Amino acid sequence: MTWVRVAGADELPAGEALKAEIDGTPVCVVRLDAETVKAVHDVCSHEDEALHEGWVEDNAIECPAHGSMFDLDSGEPTMLPATRPVPSYRARIAEGAIWVDRDQQLNDAPEPRH
Repeated sequence: MTWVRVAGADELPAGEALKAEIDGTPVCVVRLDAETVKAVHDVCSHEDEALHEGWVEDNAIECPAHGSMFDLDSGEPTMLPATRPVPSYRARIAEGAIWVDRDQQLNDAPEPRH
């Protein structure tokens, strides 16, 4: 388990997303509320679009290109046109920072390749 600091906790407001890069992998980090952050691969499995530029709704993020939505826990698409999940990762807020452990993938989705 390798936790990587991706941002200060005060750098990401609730309901927003940001892009982090961990060992060359783009990661979309979403803050849902004061204590909850989630992380998924930052590339939509439908098209080569950055998910962090999309919209956060409840426990999902919507791709800005074609409206695919992804559950932030499972990485599963909940709205077409995407049909394949994106990797989801462990994330937490601790010591005034946001941390992601890309080594602890929460699902078995492969990284999107386009």
